[in-house]
Amino acid sequence: MCVGHLKLLPHDQVAMPYQWEYPYLLSILPSLLGLLSFPRNNISYLVLSMISTGLFSVAPLIYGAMEMFPMAQQLYRHGKAYRFIFGFSAVSVMYLVVVVAAQVHGWQLYYSKKLLDSWFTSTQEKKKK
Repeated sequence: MCVGHLKLLPHDQVAMPYQWEYPYLLSILPSLLGLLSFPRNNISYLVLSMISTGLFSVAPLIYGAMEMFPMAQQLYRHGKAYRFIFGFSAVSVMYLVVVVAAQVHGWQLYYSKKLLDSWFTSTQEKKKK
């Protein structure tokens, strides 16, 4: 998507981005919120990071998988692909990207939850003393 806007390649070689790719660009925000929560163990920033990960990262990936499903169905039923990336059908490559991104964001949520539990128990122990 950025390649077309920055004019790194001719316009006829760059395909139009899918609609879900625009909101997915906001998936950098949860990471920034997570980084801001580290210096002082700020639980509220970490919670906001986890919520915005679901909203800006996971939700566009789910929508993208649903949006590309008819093209994937056409590829596997009829063997017809109209867009290609590196010699492979664009749908196959994009589904691979979606799977990898979903794993990364899943790990992000998992370890954020572990960190949140750790910070919460340490905060409760400090309050008891």
